[in-house]
Amino acid sequence: MESKSHAHCFRAQRVLHGKQWLQDAVVTVDENGTISAIEPYDGQRHADAIPLGPVDLMPGLIDSHVHGSQGCDVMDATHDSLNTMSRYFATLGVTAFVATTVTAPVAKIRAALAQVAKSKHDGVEGAEILGAYLEGPYFTEKNKGAHPTQWFRELAVEELEDWISYSDNQLLKVALAPEKTGALDAIRYLDAHGIHVMLGHSDASYEQVKAALAAGAKGIVHCYNGMRGLHHRDPGVVGAGLLHPHCFVEMIADGHHVHPAAIDVAHRCCGSRMTLITDAMRATGMPDGQYTLGEYQVDMKQGVVMTSSGGLAGSTLTLLRGVKNIHRWLNVPIEQAWLMASYTPAESLGIQHQLGSLEVGKFASMVAVSSDFSIEKTWVKGRLVFDAVASPRQEALCI
Repeated sequence: MESKSHAHCFRAQRVLHGKQWLQDAVVTVDENGTISAIEPYDGQRHADAIPLGPVDLMPGLIDSHVHGSQGCDVMDATHDSLNTMSRYFATLGVTAFVATTVTAPVAKIRAALAQVAKSKHDGVEGAEILGAYLEGPYFTEKNKGAHPTQWFRELAVEELEDWISYSDNQLLKVALAPEKTGALDAIRYLDAHGIHVMLGHSDASYEQVKAALAAGAKGIVHCYNGMRGLHHRDPGVVGAGLLHPHCFVEMIADGHHVHPAAIDVAHRCCGSRMTLITDAMRATGMPDGQYTLGEYQVDMKQGVVMTSSGGLAGSTLTLLRGVKNIHRWLNVPIEQAWLMASYTPAESLGIQHQLGSLEVGKFASMVAVSSDFSIEKTWVKGRLVFDAVASPRQEALCI
């Protein structure tokens, strides 16, 4: 589509400038894809502004935990799969994502990490790849979820070094169970290398989670799911995560993984630390039927994906739907719900100075949203990657 060769001004009915709305405003994007100005529209000074019409201009959504969509999965370890996911996400207002692996044989994880790094380097056509998220194989059996236990492994710093090497230093996040032997040493090692540790698929006690967070862990994986829950005599993983003042709390707001009231409880505890994710897998955007998630055969019925034993196996949620659900269920302003899926994920990754909100000096990764929540246009670092008028919704390629 359009290249980012020279500056552009975009005029919108409203612009979400930081956390506040600016009415009838112009966003100026320089030749590097960076926002150089956000200001009220002035007919003389902005005569060349591109009119976007009656839309809200908002920061691009960031999916910091996603496995796949459109019949494709990170574990396919192909550029085509990652590119198809990227293009599909752009149609839904997502401008960046962290490509997430699952527990599998070591060779398959290595291949997936290497491909994420290569595709990030080579570039994809839609939402940008921020890096990789290693979800597993350092989990415990009791809360395994859709992770096959035969591939679970013990923590070893040497192996963590290998993952970092295979990922070409593009490994951003590692999920692990903090009760595993060597967990605190692993957390300290990863934290020292700038890799964000998330705690999940775990039966850890409240005290073990507190110790892991004190050692440098940054958050909990899909809150309530795959972890010891909140009990009044045993606060567990959930209690520790909700109470810690710097713990980011992933949430799958699809109405299947977590009851809206439980999401409300979490939000009242952790506020802006709640990070909307999808945990979406390859069946997302596809018809009901049989699919794979890592090493598992799973079934999707009416959009809900289950293993043969009846457990949830990832989701088919889109981040846009999650934002709408939070807006409705929690009765919060749309901009507040939106920032839980843009600014908070950016903050959880330590890139909030670059992405996550529309502010001068940040990248122009942004979306034009109509009043019915449909995505009209998506830009990644100033480059138009989706236009609802110019390009029909992407068809599935990875069947």
